[in-house]
Amino acid sequence: MRILVSNDDGIYSPGIRALAEVAKEFGEVRVVAPDVEQSAMGHAITISRPLTYHATAINGLEGYRVNGTPADCVALGAHLWQEVDLVLSGINLGLNLGHNVWHSGTVAAAKQAAFLDIQAIAFSAPYEGTPPDYEVLKPFVKDIIARLIEDPLPLVNVNLPYNPKGVRWTRQSVRHYEGSVVPGEDPMGRSHFWFAAYPRTGAEKGTDRWAIEHDYVSLTPLRLDLTDEGLLADAVTKAKEAQVGK
Repeated sequence: MRILVSNDDGIYSPGIRALAEVAKEFGEVRVVAPDVEQSAMGHAITISRPLTYHATAINGLEGYRVNGTPADCVALGAHLWQEVDLVLSGINLGLNLGHNVWHSGTVAAAKQAAFLDIQAIAFSAPYEGTPPDYEVLKPFVKDIIARLIEDPLPLVNVNLPYNPKGVRWTRQSVRHYEGSVVPGEDPMGRSHFWFAAYPRTGAEKGTDRWAIEHDYVSLTPLRLDLTDEGLLADAVTKAKEAQVGK
């Protein structure tokens, strides 16, 4: 099995080393990741300039750093390797729960693989100044990879708490937020701004955020089709009724 490992924190992140070490138990591993941090880049792709890559071994594994986004790395890595069976993204330095899935570069790397019809799993873990204890998390990462190889799903987003007590299948949490723009000044007296957001409601049971708050690993299957089937059906029905009324 050929396994491509990427992330959005950059090729020197401790999280990608931990993920690659687990991945090598399942097959041939190649790491292709951004040369610098690309957090919150979403599914951006580079179209205004060419991409380059340079060999960068990761704990003895074949690796390459790319001057592009996480999605670029997966697209380029899959092209150069030609036959990739599984893409693993992460382990991200910080959780990707709820609305974070929209702008996460970690999840975007996995989504890019799904666009290429390659099975993909995105992994994220808490980060509060120092990385989590990956030795504690590795058995759970290994178990999840094994079960999803045996019973594959196209795209799964995985979040790991500091000390997991189990694994739960969850849905993506959807919460409304109070957004704010916080002004400030840099040391030169120039204006700058920080974006901040605070949730209005708590986490609903059965969601990814609820699982993490209760120390469970969260597994959330995602899909590429964002169509709201219910709203589409309502719109079609209303359109037909309008035609009948004419």
